[in-house]
Amino acid sequence: MAMAAARKKTTPDQDLLAPVTLAVGQEELLVDRAVREVVAAARAADADTDVRELASADLQPGTLAELTSPSLFAERKVVVVRAAQDLAADSVKDVKAYLAAPAEEITLVLVHAGAGKGKALLDAARKAGAREVECPKLTRPADRLSFVRGEFRGLGRSATPEACQALVDAIGSDLRELASACAQLTADVEGTIDDAVVGRYYTGRAEASSFTVADRAVEGRAAEALETLRWALATGVAPVLITSALAQGVRSIGKLASAPRGARPGDLARELGMPPWKIDRVRQQMRGWSADGVSVALRAVAEADAAVKGAGTDPEYALERAVVTIAGAARGRS
Repeated sequence: MAMAAARKKTTPDQDLLAPVTLAVGQEELLVDRAVREVVAAARAADADTDVRELASADLQPGTLAELTSPSLFAERKVVVVRAAQDLAADSVKDVKAYLAAPAEEITLVLVHAGAGKGKALLDAARKAGAREVECPKLTRPADRLSFVRGEFRGLGRSATPEACQALVDAIGSDLRELASACAQLTADVEGTIDDAVVGRYYTGRAEASSFTVADRAVEGRAAEALETLRWALATGVAPVLITSALAQGVRSIGKLASAPRGARPGDLARELGMPPWKIDRVRQQMRGWSADGVSVALRAVAEADAAVKGAGTDPEYALERAVVTIAGAARGRS
């Protein structure tokens, strides 16, 4: 049965298992969340849900029909097509035909940039009544402020308007860092989050963020990592945030290093729980790493984390030592 021919906007109570979901926009964080929500809902309904994620180039003529054809066990399936605006003309025809008669127990997620390219497919999905999730770049400060407020609400925490504004001022336009900061503050701080708390954790330029320190370290750029670390500490970034970012960076290297060689980014993203963009970044960062290097780096992070949480007398020195150790491991000098 065809979907109702009416465009739908996303509301909290909307069916995440609608036959077709359209994630429109170029904000990767929001796109990844839209996809994860659908996958989570499908797996809540059926733990054995099969998830297939494809780049536009992978969706050849006939591929969609093959993926959505009934199976012997009538299993639930989620098919995610990334960069749908780049689909070839024959593949667009296949998708349009599918929109007219979507299969049962199948959820198709079309990720579309929303710009002029591929407009015919976008219009067809909307006309068919696809559930739509808007994922625009948040270019205005007011939009980012609204995003931060929503993050705290979603985490079940109260933050003052001044705290939300201070966080946006400190971190800037990177939604992933804003979301991470909200989660970190929620985990570390009891009670209402105010601007004084934000000031203790996040002060200064976004370039001196904990994630920048981690990126430089896992790339083996010791001098730059140390310079960024010192700037971050001087401008008030909480040491615990830096150890958290370092741990995340090293663990990502370890996860990808142990993954099957030759696997596609979409498959790896599903298996490792990372968005595709991060798979590409970590692949670039992992050159020079070894299994022993990952082990050495993780021990260094654990020691630094203990030091900044009270087990050591000089947390700044512990962080510097961890950064140098990680950078050395990245260069095969563990």
